[in-house]
Amino acid sequence: MEEPVSVFQPTDHQHIRYNPLHDDWVLVSAHRMKRPWQGQLEKPPEENIPRHDDKNPLCPGAQRAGGQVNPDYEETFVFENDFPALQPAAPDPGPSEHPLLQAKSARGICQVMCFHPWSDITLPLMSLQEVRAVIDKWAEINTDLGATYPWVQIFENKGAMMGCSNPHPHCQIWASNFLPNEAQTEDRTQREYLRTHGAPMLLEYGRLEEERKERVVLSNEDWLVVVPYWAVWPFQTLLLPRRHVTRLQDLRHEERDSLASIMRRLLCKYDNLFEVSFPYSMGWHGAPTGCHLTEDCSHWQLHAHYYPPLLRSASVRKFLVGYEMLAQAQRDLTAEQAAERLRNLPEEHYKLRPSQEPRRPDTE
Repeated sequence: MEEPVSVFQPTDHQHIRYNPLHDDWVLVSAHRMKRPWQGQLEKPPEENIPRHDDKNPLCPGAQRAGGQVNPDYEETFVFENDFPALQPAAPDPGPSEHPLLQAKSARGICQVMCFHPWSDITLPLMSLQEVRAVIDKWAEINTDLGATYPWVQIFENKGAMMGCSNPHPHCQIWASNFLPNEAQTEDRTQREYLRTHGAPMLLEYGRLEEERKERVVLSNEDWLVVVPYWAVWPFQTLLLPRRHVTRLQDLRHEERDSLASIMRRLLCKYDNLFEVSFPYSMGWHGAPTGCHLTEDCSHWQLHAHYYPPLLRSASVRKFLVGYEMLAQAQRDLTAEQAAERLRNLPEEHYKLRPSQEPRRPDTE
């Protein structure tokens, strides 16, 4: 006697989903969330961080490793990384001796940008004006470094779980004379999509998600936050402008205001998920700059990726090891399940609820 054929349910049956931006696939195995957890428990993030520490090299007035003393900054502060991965002057490796042993020049500049003078504050606890100042500085840096370098990577590693060694709110900017792997892939896939379908990939994708709504976490008049259909990290999100925009510096005044708002709303939801300062790596991707500034980059759509590692609680993270490293990415809950959980969370930060003593007044 034949067994009845099951009706496919994405939350019960494993399947693979295509990521058109990276041209690869992710294995979705949501039924694995039913298994008991016996894995590693992470130490919760430190909460009692001093507002100012003279020994913290990112604080105003503190001395850094190279001997430089920070100014008594009151807003954002940008300086050259004291231990840069890229430097503007380096010898060329010369011709490669074999196709299996290739090397090319790598030059660039690395900067650190402090978001705020206080160490005990993060972006979701900053005022809208303070978040907007961060966005304006990002756009300014992208313009300045982008005049010379073809790729400017703005990224934030938040939390020790993501390798951040300093709790002071900050990000990094690496500008390079080459397009990194992720940039090359996204450039190729978006170019091919425009050529084949006649519309920018992520602009069309954003409109598709708006229509379906099942993976939308947040939206406002200018921006959309979704858990992408092809997400790898448990609560990964993609931040997209509604208008066709290729680079950060092309954002209008009102789009920067609404970006500050939706960023803060998203990060409040992240923190509220497990009531902890939520760790993540995030970064902006936009059209290449430098020598590419005069090229047609209409296939690009500006976007930001958020990759948070937490899976079940503040102490249980997702590891990309084993199968993920040797075969392909795999996730343990569907994008739709993750989006629903984030969507239903309050937008008022858990530290600022009436039952809590506010850490600082909001100066919006």
